[in-house]
Amino acid sequence: MTEKVDLAGLGDRIDDYGPAAYMVTVGEGGAPHVVSVTVARQGAALSVPAGNTTRRNAAARPSVTLLWPAGPDGQYSLLVDGVAEPPADPDLPLEVRPTTAILHRVAAGQGPTCLPVTPPG
Repeated sequence: MTEKVDLAGLGDRIDDYGPAAYMVTVGEGGAPHVVSVTVARQGAALSVPAGNTTRRNAAARPSVTLLWPAGPDGQYSLLVDGVAEPPADPDLPLEVRPTTAILHRVAAGQGPTCLPVTPPG
């Protein structure tokens, strides 16, 4: 079952997890390409400096995933799917527009489970 996730709480979650994340793109042959990145919030978008391979992948296949490992509580990782928009200037960061976000329980005994990212409160 697919549910639309309210992204209103994403900024707060990113603040909780910090700027260090991993970005997953897909290469020409379909293999994943994973790199560590520093993410900054830019309004509704995320700003992500990226190297040549990540930029090339995002330009050809703009669906990307950002992953923050388990946060302060150690129970959930943050996963954000989005659409990357590489700027014409290679010195500028990629802009990622989030489309969905989940908190994914770290597998331990019971197996993984997911929670939607929602506003605090």
